[in-house]
Amino acid sequence: MFERGEVVAALADEVAALEEVLLGLSEADVVKQTRCVPWDVAALSVHTVGSLHQVSVALDGGPADPAAALVSAAGYYSPRVRLSPEVDRARVDGALERAERRSDAAEPGRVLGGIQAELWPRLARVPKDRTLVTRHGDSMSVTEYLVTRVVESLLHGLDIADALGREPWAGDRALDLVGEVLFGGADPEALERILPGARGANALDAVRVVTGRAPARVGRVVLAGAGVRVLALG
Repeated sequence: MFERGEVVAALADEVAALEEVLLGLSEADVVKQTRCVPWDVAALSVHTVGSLHQVSVALDGGPADPAAALVSAAGYYSPRVRLSPEVDRARVDGALERAERRSDAAEPGRVLGGIQAELWPRLARVPKDRTLVTRHGDSMSVTEYLVTRVVESLLHGLDIADALGREPWAGDRALDLVGEVLFGGADPEALERILPGARGANALDAVRVVTGRAPARVGRVVLAGAGVRVLALG
C-alpha cells in the first residue's frame, strides 16, 4: 500500500529536477535522438510533461464507478488497450506534432512549471480515498495513479539524460517507489541472485535492466519466475 504523501513527494522530486533540465535545453539538445524511437528529446519531453498533465485531466473527469474494480499501479502496465497499434500510434504522433509546434527549446519546461503550480495545491485537497478513470479506461485510486506518474517521470528522465549524455537525476524516493512496483512481489533471495542489490545499492541499475534500459543479464522468464514485475511500457 502506497502512502499519498510519500508518492507526491517522490513525484515532486522528479518533476522539479526535470523542469530544471528542460528549462536549460538548447536547440541542439532537443533534436538529439532518444531510445524512444521516433522521439527526439523535444518530443519525449512533451510526452513526459503531458503524462503529468493527465493527472489534472483525470481528476476533472470525476471519480470512478464505485462498483468498478480498481487497477493497481503495476496493473496499469499490463498489455491491454494501451499497447494496441491505434493507441500507440496516436501517442507517438501526438508528441511529435506538439514538439514541432514548440516556440523554443525551453517551452516544455515552462509548461511543466505551470502544471506543477496548479497540481500540487490541488492534490493537497484531494481526499485520500478519491478515485479516477485514466484515459485508458482504468479505474484507479488517485494514489496508485500518481505512482504511475513517478514511474513515467523516472524512466523518461533516464531516457532524456542518456540522450543528452548527462548523469541521471533519479531521486532516492522515486527509486524506492519504482522498486516497489517492480520488485515488491519478488522473492528476496531469488531477486538478490539474479539482480544483486536491486533493493539497495544497485537499485538504479536494476531498474534499467528490468525496463529495457540496460542489457539484461537474465531473461524475462527468469525475472517473472522470481516474482519481478516486467511491465508493458509501450
